[in-house]
This record gives sequence, C-alpha cells and structure tokens, in this order.
Amino acid sequence: MLFHRTTAPCGSQQIPAQQCSGAPPPAAGGLVLPVSQQPPYFSSDHSRSQKHSDVCSLQPTRSHCSSSERIQTPKQPEAQRPSAGDLSRQEKMAGTSHIPAEEMEELREAFSKVDVDGNGHICTNELTELFKAANLPLPGYRVREIVQELSRTMDLNQDGKITFDEFAKVVHDLKSSEVAKTFRKAINKKEGICSVAGTSEQSGTQHSYSEEEKVAFVNWVNKALEKDPDCQHVLPMDPSSNDLFTAVGDGIVLCKMINLSVADTIDERTINKKKLTPFTIQENLNLALNSASAIGCHVVNIGAEDLKEGRQHLVLGLLWQVIKIGLFADIEISRNEALIALLRDGESLEDLVKLSPEELLLRWANYHLEEAGCPKINNFSSDIKDSKAYYNILNQVAPKGDEEGIPPIPIDMSGIREKEDLTRAECMLEQADRLGCRQFVTATDVVRGNPKLNLAYVANLFNKYPALKKPENQDIDWSSIEGETREERTFRNWMNSLGVNPRVNHLYVDLADALVIFQLYEKIKVPVDWDKVNKPPYTKLGSNMKKLENCNYAVELGKKEAKFSLVGIAGQDLNEGNRTLTLALLWQLMRRYTLNILEDLGDGQKVNDDTIVTWVNDALTQAGKGTISGFKDGSISSSMPVLDLIDVIQPGSIRYDLLKTEDLTDEEKLNNAKYAISMARKIGARVYALPEDLVEVKPKMVMTVFACLMARGMRRI
Repeated sequence: MLFHRTTAPCGSQQIPAQQCSGAPPPAAGGLVLPVSQQPPYFSSDHSRSQKHSDVCSLQPTRSHCSSSERIQTPKQPEAQRPSAGDLSRQEKMAGTSHIPAEEMEELREAFSKVDVDGNGHICTNELTELFKAANLPLPGYRVREIVQELSRTMDLNQDGKITFDEFAKVVHDLKSSEVAKTFRKAINKKEGICSVAGTSEQSGTQHSYSEEEKVAFVNWVNKALEKDPDCQHVLPMDPSSNDLFTAVGDGIVLCKMINLSVADTIDERTINKKKLTPFTIQENLNLALNSASAIGCHVVNIGAEDLKEGRQHLVLGLLWQVIKIGLFADIEISRNEALIALLRDGESLEDLVKLSPEELLLRWANYHLEEAGCPKINNFSSDIKDSKAYYNILNQVAPKGDEEGIPPIPIDMSGIREKEDLTRAECMLEQADRLGCRQFVTATDVVRGNPKLNLAYVANLFNKYPALKKPENQDIDWSSIEGETREERTFRNWMNSLGVNPRVNHLYVDLADALVIFQLYEKIKVPVDWDKVNKPPYTKLGSNMKKLENCNYAVELGKKEAKFSLVGIAGQDLNEGNRTLTLALLWQLMRRYTLNILEDLGDGQKVNDDTIVTWVNDALTQAGKGTISGFKDGSISSSMPVLDLIDVIQPGSIRYDLLKTEDLTDEEKLNNAKYAISMARKIGARVYALPEDLVEVKPKMVMTVFACLMARGMRRI
C-alpha cells in the first residue's frame, strides 16, 4: 500500500493549516499520502522556487550565421579520442573542471549573451560584436587581435567550432590579465543589460536581463491582452518600469499568453480570477508553469515563488519561450502550404520540411529580397543593421491592391536614402507601423542587431503578410505533407520541456543522429558512454554513417541497459525516421521516466501499471467514488474518474456544477476532458496528455495522466 491513514493522539488538538493559509480542507476520512521530496517533473506544484543555475530561455535551435561562420556546441562533453589532436585538446582543457560553480554560472550567462540564439553556435562576428559592445578600453586593432586569438585558441580541436567548455577554459585563463578583468565587468555592463543579485546574498551571483527585451515583451503583451477583461487590473503595463515583473505574479497574464500561443491549452474555467488569496495565486502559477511545460517550454529552473517575486531573468526567459512558440506556430509546411514556394531548384519537399522555423524565416526573407533584386542576408543581426533589407522586404509583402477586399498599402521608400543608420531604421519602422507590424524592435534594436528581437519582428511580419502563393506544381506530392499527430506532439513537447539540446522541431528529422535520445537515456538513469557518440558538426562526407553509428548505439543501450522491448528495431529505423518504430522507443522512454519518478517517491518500490491502477482505485474507494478496471476503462471517456481522483487528492477543488456527468455528447466529453487536464495541472501534476486522449481513452496517455496524479498524491503535505 502506497498510502496510509494517520490519526492525532487522543486528546490532542490540531489547528488546520488551511485556516491560516487559505488552503483547501483536508481529505475526508483523514486520508494522508506519504510525504516525499518534490520530483522534478510530472508532480510539480512549484510551491518552492527550484534552483536556477541557468537562465531558462528557449531560443532558436539553429544559428543564422553563414555556413562558413557557424560554430556548434553539443550540450555534452566532446568525445576524447586517443589522437594527437585530442591529446592536445585534453591538455588545453585541463583545469576547466576546477572552475568554481558560481564562475561557471557567470560564464554560462556570458556565453548566452555571445550566442544570443541560445543554441550553442558561436560565430566570429558574434564574438566581434561582444567585444565592441563591451566598450573595452583598447584600440580597435587590439580588439581584433583578441577576437582572432580567442577564435584560434578556443577552437582547441581545430575543427572550426567553439564549444562552451572551450569558451569557459579560455575566459577563465584570461582572468589574470587586464583584458579579462575588463571583459568580465563588461559582460554585465553592456548597454541595455540590467544586473540583479542572485538568490543567495552569500553567493555574490548576478543575473542579468535585457532592458530592450523587457520593453519589447511588455508592448507585445499589452497589445495582445488589451481587450481581455480579466487582465485590466494589471494592463496596460509601463514599458519603462518594472510593471511586468509584478503583473505576472498572480499567474493570470501567463495563463492568457499561453492560450494565445497554443489555443485551448488552459481551460478558462480553471483560472482563479477574483478575490485572489495566496493559495489561489499558487494554483494559477502551478497551472501556468505546468501548462507551459506541456506546450514545450523548459521550466525546470523556474518555480512559482520566482514568478511571485518577479525574478526578472526567469520571468523574461519564460515569457520569451511562450511568445516564441506562438510566433512560430504557423511557420511549418503542414500548416502553411504556401511555404512550398520557398523550394529551391534541385530541392525536394523533404529538404524543406527539415528546415527549422528560424531557417524558414531566413529563406522567406531572402525569397522576397531576391524578388526585389537585392542582396541576400545570412542572419537577423549584423546583416539587417542598415535596415535596407527590411525596407525591401516591407515593399515586397505590403498589399498591392490585387486581392479583393484588401486595399493597397504603398511603402514610402524615400527613407532608405537616409545617411544615418538610426534615422533610416526609424523611417523603416514607420512604414512597418502602417502595416500594423511595428512590434518587438525599436530603431536602436535594429541598428544594434539584437538577434532575438529581430527574429521576433520578422516572424510577426511573416505571420501577417507572408505574401506567398501555393505553386501550381503538379510534381509535388501534396499528400506527403502531414502535420504531426497528437502523440507526436506530446512526445516532442515532453522532450523539449526536459531541455534537450538541440530543440526538437521535427520529431523524425531531429532524432536522426540520436543525440536527443542519448540525453533522454540520461534522464532515465541509463548511463551513456559519450566517447562512443559522434557529435556534430558532421563532415559532409560520411555524415550519415556517423549518425547511423549513433542510432545503432542508441538501440544497443535500449536493449542492453534500459531493458526495453525493441524487437525488430534497428539503428537504421531511427536514422530513417520510421514512425512506428521511433514512437515505440519514445513511448518506452517516457513511460520509464514516469515510473522512475513514482519509484523515487515510493523509496525505490517497483511500480508498474497494476500498481498505479491499485493506487487509483484505493484512493477512489476510500472517498466513496467509482473505480476503474484499467487504462482502457470506457468510463474514462467522460473524464469522471480523473476528476474524482483530483477531488480526492485536493478535496473541494472540482466544481461538479460545471460538468455534465450522464448521457454525454462528444462535445460534452471534450469539455469535461479539457477541464480535467487543466485541473490536474492546477493542483500540481505535470500532465502532457491532451484532452482528446481521455475522450478517446488512449491507454498509453491515460496511464501517464493517472501516474502524474499518483505522483502528486504521494507528495501530499
């Protein structure tokens, strides 16, 4: 039995904590479930702030550097092979492990500022920009020498790529020099960068955030929610103040923004909106954080306390993830077939499908620049600083009056001749404003080449004025353009919420080298020998063989170490993106991850499907509720067993007056399921399943819902 009853000693008088805190009443019958340490996922009420050693920022997964400049950073350590070059690398990297944790945290923040895309790629021009922005008291030629030296020295394995470990080692070694001292100070003194103290006064840690990003996000939220009656108590926010960090404190704004990015993620009936107490605010923040995780945000370092206290870098990191997911939602071929117009000569549809949203945006921008007879760009930072590319894109996408019901909006191009970059940028944004697209960037952001904000600006422009036409090409197999299934989306969001690197945009494309799978193995405590793993960048010659070797090793680990059932699955199936067999492996990874959490809560006691069903039925029986026969039980279609269990775990939480319980139509079943999934997240269960999974009684996803609720119940305080 995984729970027990407790009774107070005879004659003792206990004052319920709920009377003081506004928490819900205790379970009827004195049902108390074992108290255990909060697990990282699936049972997360975020009641206490978790560690935040890294700024949580879900950023573009691929850099917009040109291929000759691109520098990629695998998340894991480089394999160390017994070659002369690698021995040299080991010698040079010696000492990295001795860098203090606080210093490593500072270096990670510094690295993230250099690589604004946040994907582990470093370009030489990004290094140059950092030193220029750092205002080093050195002549220009000396700064260029330092950048060249850093590029040469940091590229320890001479592959043209700089990893975070290499970056950390070199900067650490530089600290004895005056340049290093200035560099370290400059990291937190860049213009537009604000520094705030870390959570521990003793640590001396500082976290920083971008003032420009804060202003951009405030303006975006103000516009997005300006007519929402539930947000009028905090809107409009003043971009020049810290209103944002206070406004997110009750969870309502975050819940609303999540729904704008992915519609119907949160059932509005579950948001606490009036007469808020500390407890109901906590519920809103649980709901927001667990829902953000369910749509693929990485929130492991963010707790409800962080949001209540308005920790700036964490608030901005989470908000950027939510905004970006919404901006990128339709930059995908299955949802916008007109993107096929971006196919180049000699390319197949599969080649286009493989591109990330960032790469598609760059392709889109260059498509319109080419149509205008203008030079192409390689990124949304240094290449757009003069605003000329933007001017020409605006002129191309603006309505010409050739579509019925859409009046023309002529773009005034005279500003492109302005001599000053800042003046030219302002003129360009005035034209963007005529299209209703002056969002995310100021003229200064354009001139400085802020990659994150410029990426958002272009994505918003694309969403409003794609100016693409679906080609009349009979050679294209339109039936091959399939959107991802619910199951695929659930797996993808689960992986991304765990912080895998690179971010998974296309399930089968992005798993083809198995790097993400190795990271998932580590999450379920299956050791990975990284010396056996081939890491990017892969050389063009033999690259697929390297990826295939990885996939073979991934299958071997699954069979020998994880003891998965992988009959008939080979590395080639993962490499080629065999849907059925890839999903079979992913399901076993997700299932093991879930069961591991339950076993940790149960002091190592083995857990299987029968254990979960028994726990659920015991809890329901003690509360006088109906039970289930298993995860295929037809009654689950109404969501009532799930709702009843939630009400057992947190008594009084379910409003049964909002539900239809008998003779349900399909629409009523779906309404119940939406309410159930959101309520599970609201009480602290990190549920990834979708409402349709309950309505259709998908046993695998149903199992995860009950397992998440079991984890939440076992963590009862």
